[in-house]
Amino acid sequence: MFTALIALQAQSDGTFVAPAAPDKGERVFGGQFLAQCLAAAQTTLPDDRPANSLHGYFLRPGDVDLPVSLAVEKVRDGRSYSARQVIARQRGKELFRLLASFQTPEETPRYQGAAMPDAPPPEAVSYTYDDFTKAQTGASYWHGSSRPVDIRYVNPPRNAPGEPVLEAQLMWMRVREPLPPDHRVQQAALAYLSDTTLVDNTTLPLGGRWQDPCFNGTSLDHAMWFHQPARADEWLLFAQTVVITGGGRGLANGAFYARTGERVATCLQEGTMRWRTLNTTSAT
Repeated sequence: MFTALIALQAQSDGTFVAPAAPDKGERVFGGQFLAQCLAAAQTTLPDDRPANSLHGYFLRPGDVDLPVSLAVEKVRDGRSYSARQVIARQRGKELFRLLASFQTPEETPRYQGAAMPDAPPPEAVSYTYDDFTKAQTGASYWHGSSRPVDIRYVNPPRNAPGEPVLEAQLMWMRVREPLPPDHRVQQAALAYLSDTTLVDNTTLPLGGRWQDPCFNGTSLDHAMWFHQPARADEWLLFAQTVVITGGGRGLANGAFYARTGERVATCLQEGTMRWRTLNTTSAT
């Protein structure tokens, strides 16, 4: 359950201990670092100052069988904004570093640029991200199936390998369990969701797939902006596009929309892109 994942234990030295990963892949899921570090930062703030943005760096892979130690630094507290830095460690080594900003809510005029993309309602979509991953890998089981999320893939890439996929990738997402309305829990859950599939899309314009056995990619950093309150335990449309690739890296953009069409959050994530055997026909 997601709430168990952010159930932090305070230590006598001021740090926190976060639970081990529910899914047993090769490394800790990046969304877990985002959610747990944000939850740790939230404990040092009044409950009327939600997060407005976060920036995180994935520095080392985490061991899924170990809990994570979280150290929070109070960088600044102003009249309207606060800043916190959180460092996640295992065995004394730094794995992830987060800098997050928190703001006392203000009422000002709203403007939203791009409208929510057209998509069928989530109830009409049955193809899951688990289905897609298993189809790409040929495996009967995927460790990510243990994560507390429900993901419906609206338009999975159907092109044959080697053919570029340029359209935005659309997915309905939510945390599987009902969550309390507390914005701290909802924002941590949204941060958890935001790492799902985003950087995976960087191979699509090149005709590749993240699950390609000849490809080796991993997340480098993640940035996120919270525009307005949203419930992560209700369906949100995650529209993802590739910004640019090259130099051994790829950058992807993601926008979360509520079913009402309101844009509630924006993300950017960069990841490494390396091929053990590069098929030149898939990179044109």
